Amino acid sequence: MSALILSRLSAAPMPASSSPSRWDVFCQVIDNYGDIGVCWRLARQLVGEHGFGVRLWVDDLRVFQRICSEIVPQLRIQTVQGVEVRHWDADFPEIDPGDVVIEAFACHLPERFIASMAGTKPVPVWINLDYLSAEAWVSGCHALPSPHPRLPLTKYFFFPGFNETTGGLLRESRLDQRRQSFCASPEQQTGFWRTLGLPPPSADTLLVSLFAYENPAIADLLDSWAQGRTPVCCLAPLTQTQSVIEAFVAQPLQVGDALRRGSLEIRMLPFIAQPDYDQLLWSCDINIVRGEDSFVRAQWAAKPMLWQIYPQDEDAHLTKLAAFLDLYCADLPEASRGAVRRLYRAWNGGKDAGRITPDLWAEWMDALPDLRRHAIDWAEKRAKQEDLCSCLVRFCRSKL
Repeated sequence: MSALILSRLSAAPMPASSSPSRWDVFCQVIDNYGDIGVCWRLARQLVGEHGFGVRLWVDDLRVFQRICSEIVPQLRIQTVQGVEVRHWDADFPEIDPGDVVIEAFACHLPERFIASMAGTKPVPVWINLDYLSAEAWVSGCHALPSPHPRLPLTKYFFFPGFNETTGGLLRESRLDQRRQSFCASPEQQTGFWRTLGLPPPSADTLLVSLFAYENPAIADLLDSWAQGRTPVCCLAPLTQTQSVIEAFVAQPLQVGDALRRGSLEIRMLPFIAQPDYDQLLWSCDINIVRGEDSFVRAQWAAKPMLWQIYPQDEDAHLTKLAAFLDLYCADLPEASRGAVRRLYRAWNGGKDAGRITPDLWAEWMDALPDLRRHAIDWAEKRAKQEDLCSCLVRFCRSKL
């Protein structure tokens, strides 16, 4: 069946100029899942909401399988949720490009494929889908062309972002309706906890999801929760944080474990699929997230969040973090704005960042009513902006 679908996709006639119906999306997977997380969401939305044919080229199907259990790593060609998934390896096939080619996060297309693009009439729209940033320069660089030095091809830089002068944020058309339905339905919420094999936490417990890179500040945060007056239930999937949490509780951990230290309960979760992760975010009072994919989903969850940006050499990531905080905190009251900035700096490190202490966490808790209102307002304002997938489709139609 997969081979037949591939044949039809490759042999389909070129569409009218207003309909970029065949897309190739290239993704190199890193162990932190953000790249494949973004590409997988985008591919499904192109298929499900726009009706396009999508080939998703992925270099590591085993890591991909962790966020989508339907993936079979041994198959070079498979169709999952309407998306044709291809294993991208060194032995790249001779194949006709789609109408649009997305090079996600500067992953560098195979030279054989670039040559095929140059020989296609009309040439495909070539998009370099870049990382999300709130920095001011992004608006000026969004959608700029970059001609190939030798071939009759032009690559366009496409930047996700937080305002109308960028490419927007990934968001499915009915995402907020699904969130509201879940939050209003005790039956859906009970069903979610059942899928995790866990009882719901008690109503007086502050529920926090913890999804982070390796971070020494985790131990300080756990200690602050354990010493605090408010009961905290921390839901942590088994990821890079496992070793830090194990050191804090002084014992090895596995999925299903639940441990208590003072006011803190820690529950260890399996690594869960994207739709279940959304429900986890919707269920929690505060979400601690990392990278890009979970960062964006936490914003759509409309709950207070603490973001760990992907660390870069020479602390370049801290400039990006500061740009986001300038934008995110602009409408917060002064005291709450300061609480957010101080906790974010301590969580992300850097020069003069300080450590997370019980007093710093207490300051965040004092600001929590403001942060809850702000999270809802922030999500509503961002939802008025055109979503990333629709922006891409509109832009590519203009170039065909």
